[in-house]
Formats: sequence, C-alpha cells, structure tokens
Amino acid sequence: MMCLKNCVAAMALVIAPAVSFAWPWNNDMANQISVKPQEGPEAVRQYPQHSVPAAGTRTVRVADMDAANKMVNPNRATPASIANGKRMYQIYCETCHGASGQGDGPVGAKLVLKPYDLTADKVQKELPEGYIFGYVTLGGAIMPSYANDLYPSERWDLINYIRHALKSEKPVAVGVK
Repeated sequence: MMCLKNCVAAMALVIAPAVSFAWPWNNDMANQISVKPQEGPEAVRQYPQHSVPAAGTRTVRVADMDAANKMVNPNRATPASIANGKRMYQIYCETCHGASGQGDGPVGAKLVLKPYDLTADKVQKELPEGYIFGYVTLGGAIMPSYANDLYPSERWDLINYIRHALKSEKPVAVGVK
C-alpha cells in the first residue's frame, strides 16, 4: 500500500509541472491593445495631437495622387540635397530608370511596361513635384512603393536630383574605350 502511495506521489510530481505549462499564466502579449489584421483600416487610431514619431520628424501621409499633386517640396535644391538625392537614386531607382534616367536600366530594359523617362519634358516641366512624390510614395503600375524605404525628406531630395541634376548629367559608359 505504501509503495502505491509513493508511486502516485512520484507521478504527481512529474505530471504537475508539465500540466502547469499548459495553464495560461500570462498571455498579455496575445491580449494586448493593438490593431488586428482582420479589423480593417477603420480600426487604426490617429496619433495624439502634438505627438512626435520615434524618428523625431514629421510623418507625411499621402492618401492618394490627388492629395499628392497639391504637395509642395519643402526641401530647397541645395547641393547637399541634390547629392543626397543622387545617392538615393543610385540605390533605389537606377536599376530600372538607368544612370541616364531614360528607363534603360538593367531591370527596366527587361520590363514589358518601360519605366518613365525621367529626363523627358513631361517629367521635368509638366508634372508637379507633388505628383512625383506621390508616385514614389504610393508606387504605380510597375513601380513599388518606397514609403517604407525612404524618409519623406529623402524622397524630396530624390525629386530635387531628378529635376535639377539628372537631365544635365552625362552617364559614363563602362567598358567603352
């Protein structure tokens, strides 16, 4: 009889810790106040008035292309802005639009729908800077959105480069003697 009691006690000591891990002691991470994917866009809360994002810069939201058309470039086309825009262009745009900006990049040449010729008069003179900002932010038919990759100030610098330096720069042919 004593042996049976000892066996039951030993089994209880082995099983109890294993069963206790199944008990929901703390599920705060699962039940936190957050927007769940199935809640939809109406569940997204607005930022409190006068709050500052973690990056310390003003967040620029572009609802659609109509709203973007009305935007004005807050960054003056200084040499520093244009140099930063050129760096962003080389990282994010050159693969499709090419070094010359004519849509002849290594990836752009293979696309069925060709990328914009950024040196064309339509882009250089007719399109508002806000439209270009919106297109970079929201993306287009074949162009992805760069809203998560570029800060708003970097997008404006990119536009300064496209508008003020891209057309005047002569690309250097590599491997040609």
